[in-house]
Amino acid sequence: MSERVSVPTEAGEMPAYLWLPDGGTGPGLLLFHEIFGVSGYIQRRGAGLAAAGYVVLAPELYWRLDALGVDESAPSAIDDAMGLATRLDWPAAVRDARAGLEHLRGRDEIRGGTGLIGFCLGGGLAFNVAAEDSPDVLVSYYGSALPDLLHLAPQVNVPSLHHFGLADAYIDQATVERIRATVTADGRPVEFVVYEGANHAFDNDDFELYHPEASALAWQRTLDFLGRTLPT
Repeated sequence: MSERVSVPTEAGEMPAYLWLPDGGTGPGLLLFHEIFGVSGYIQRRGAGLAAAGYVVLAPELYWRLDALGVDESAPSAIDDAMGLATRLDWPAAVRDARAGLEHLRGRDEIRGGTGLIGFCLGGGLAFNVAAEDSPDVLVSYYGSALPDLLHLAPQVNVPSLHHFGLADAYIDQATVERIRATVTADGRPVEFVVYEGANHAFDNDDFELYHPEASALAWQRTLDFLGRTLPT
């Protein structure tokens, strides 16, 4: 069960969801949503990470737009979500995300380190935050902004896991390989996994591009990776 909390930022109180593990304490994970917002799918992922032993915080990154996201099952979902994403002030979102990380680190429930996990829009944002801050781990699912953020790769030196589908309609295979080559360069502690036949947003079981086999495999790899790099 999640609870609603507020995260102090330079522009006011950012709303967020918080999940606690059964024991009430654990390492922290800052969860960044897709272009759809903190949807039911993202909330289920937050609950799943809490069930694995993590204190999970998911900020509402569209809060400055007075919007909380869209229903990804609606016919106009992509257009509506892209409209929100294009209005997002990226530098402000990075600052908000870093405020979320600071808030999470300071919570009494945290025992151990804090990491980042993001999906689509959130996967790129997590990568950007990892370049500017010092989380303990990073998990990025098909980070849509990554092609434009690769200049930051030398600054991302934490253990990282990247998931990409090889049938991604938004990030083609050549771009995926360019991302792989850049983020894994110089012996960085990066695990980079691709999934045959999986499109963008393949993990979202409320969206038309859901790929159940890739989703299940990526989720197990995510939990295994977190178990090794951010143990509960």
